[in-house]
Amino acid sequence: MPQTLTHLEALESEAIHILREVAGQCSNPALLFSGGKDSLVLLRLAEKAFRPGRFPFPLVHIDTGHNYPEVTEFRDLRAAELDERLIVRTLDDSIAKGRIVLRSPNESRNRHQSVTLLDTQEEFKFDCLIGGARRDEEKARAKERIFSFRDEFGQWDPKNQRPELWNLYNARIHPGEHIRAFPISNWTELDVWQYIEEEGLELPSIYFAHEREVVVLSGGALLPVTPLTPVPAGSVSVRKTVRFRTVGDISCTAPVLSEARTVAAIVKETATTEITERGATRLDDQTSEASMEQRKKEAHF
Repeated sequence: MPQTLTHLEALESEAIHILREVAGQCSNPALLFSGGKDSLVLLRLAEKAFRPGRFPFPLVHIDTGHNYPEVTEFRDLRAAELDERLIVRTLDDSIAKGRIVLRSPNESRNRHQSVTLLDTQEEFKFDCLIGGARRDEEKARAKERIFSFRDEFGQWDPKNQRPELWNLYNARIHPGEHIRAFPISNWTELDVWQYIEEEGLELPSIYFAHEREVVVLSGGALLPVTPLTPVPAGSVSVRKTVRFRTVGDISCTAPVLSEARTVAAIVKETATTEITERGATRLDDQTSEASMEQRKKEAHF
């Protein structure tokens, strides 16, 4: 009898094929790895694609310097467990070199990551950067190809992308250009959590419900109270049971109310939510619907 792949098996097979296409077509790729759930799924897919050999690319993290310590500690632990090379470049170094100029010390560093990312890409001459972006995250993500072409300035033009008919991917580039590859582009947040459950992947603790001091902002978003994000003047903090659906720069990543303390509970919660992951948790993309698209055109992930 012919065997039919499950939904997750089909997504896994496609992602492994994409990773192998990157390895076959690109001479010096790298995998962007932050320690977050999507990049942890990418690591498992890379294991299935290339083990028992070593990965044909290093792991790279562009660290804003304002990341949650639980996540960066988990990042280092996971890279050490896999015995894979981890390259970390920080925005603090870019600021010290004058490559990034902040308008204020407390400004969100998230949008400035592109500078450090492109400097790192140029430093190591990477011709492909593998990322964990998904098309359900935000409207601009849905315009991406799986092999997303970037010009000599690292910029993305949605009108200047290559067709991918019959799952054929084209990584040919001229000197100075590069490709961003997204193996889990066709996955949803729910797919990611179901895969994490199926594979038994470990995660940083802040993905699970815990009690935290927060400020409820006027739009309903929760601002975590930290040394980088103190209680705004005139506001009052409260303690709530929350978890993070996504993790990033502390200054712009909000938790959500949740009682989900297990992966199974998160899967159930994700299946019933009506608010997108980025819409619920990212404070920096709320200025306009075009925020992410503009940042991507400026070489963001």
